[in-house]
Amino acid sequence: MSRRLPNRPGRTLWLAAVIIGSIGILTRFVYIEEISQYNYWMLLIGFVLLVIGTSSRNI
Repeated sequence: MSRRLPNRPGRTLWLAAVIIGSIGILTRFVYIEEISQYNYWMLLIGFVLLVIGTSSRNI
């Protein structure tokens, strides 16, 4: 029985996920008027992008 190991996400997808997630964390602690209300969603989108990148091939 073979085990399926997670894939490495592409550099662009990984970088986008890290930037979006970092902004989400930053705006939780530092109030930025335009985007602080979306901090939870930005963090969630960052994690979802990482999940998609590790579970799919060639993304």
